[in-house]
Amino acid sequence: MFADRRVGVWFIGARGSVATTAVAGCAAVAAGLHPPTGMITETPPFAPCGLPALPSLVFGGHDTAACPLPKRAEELTAAGVLPHGLAPAVRGELTAADAEIRPGGPLPGDTRTDEELITSFAADIRRFTERNQLARTVVINVATTEPAPRADDPRLPPSSLYAAAALRAGCPYVNFTPSTGLRTAALADAAGKCALPHAGRDGKTGQTLLRSVLAPMFVQRALSVRAWSGTNLLGGGDGAALADPAAAAAKNAGKERVLADVLGHTPEGEVHIDDVPALGDWKTAWDHIAFDGFLGSRMVLQTIWQGCDSALAAPLVLDLARLVARAHEAGLSGPLPELGFYFKDPDGGGPAALPDQYAALLAFAARLRDAR
Repeated sequence: MFADRRVGVWFIGARGSVATTAVAGCAAVAAGLHPPTGMITETPPFAPCGLPALPSLVFGGHDTAACPLPKRAEELTAAGVLPHGLAPAVRGELTAADAEIRPGGPLPGDTRTDEELITSFAADIRRFTERNQLARTVVINVATTEPAPRADDPRLPPSSLYAAAALRAGCPYVNFTPSTGLRTAALADAAGKCALPHAGRDGKTGQTLLRSVLAPMFVQRALSVRAWSGTNLLGGGDGAALADPAAAAAKNAGKERVLADVLGHTPEGEVHIDDVPALGDWKTAWDHIAFDGFLGSRMVLQTIWQGCDSALAAPLVLDLARLVARAHEAGLSGPLPELGFYFKDPDGGGPAALPDQYAALLAFAARLRDAR
């Protein structure tokens, strides 16, 4: 086991809110400045699994943005995402991670072919692993959601270029976004032959997390759900990106899957996503559930979830980096449906109800514990 060996975490979207919060949070928890709230891998069932220690994680990544991580951390502090005093306390770790970030793409005017971009990105990842003498590197996509590609598009979407680069560099891959990533016919053969573990898609941090808990309750209590509608109000980069109907459709597909899989049908109602720039990194998710009780009595349940996406996502991203790295070390390959606990639309399928997913995750922890 390599609990004392250094492991790379290569973020796609490395200067975004989630990646910045993950880097700062890892440093804070490793130094004992804050407890590991929200990190499932820091709970007792995962202690004997041989996961890489938090201080052993080395961060880098690709991004098209130029704002350095220490400055980005200051912005997140001003927005209330990071606690005051944390950014200066972990400035050294933020600066070190920022030095390992390379330009992403393709940017407007970039004339490189898909093959040239994949080759360049893979070389960046390999050099990062070699330069830092890492046991392995896990590539994690936390970039802004992209629209689903058109069937006649001759180019791969950016998320798939990075996914292909991860495979070529020999790195496990995690897609924490609703973007295409490995879910394209062009990468199916490569993903199947690479003997690398991968997990995704679309991290489950708020509204869908609650749906995956409430939907089983209705089924188990034999209550008939007639309609389930939702609204999301959010700002920041995600709010702007999801103002695009095509990007919003990619995001909502996972939310709908949870209800259909658990309830056995798709209830009436839709999810609306509204961009409210003033909210910044904070979001409000509202659900309205209409259901029938005994003798046809009509009832309603309403929920409101208010939270900070970056603070909800960052501990899950750190969990996934550690779990997938350990799975790679244990010789596992292909999709990891046992990590469906973290996703709206898990690679490899599996149950959609959170209790069932948590049971599968605990079984996976036992498997890692027993691996040599």
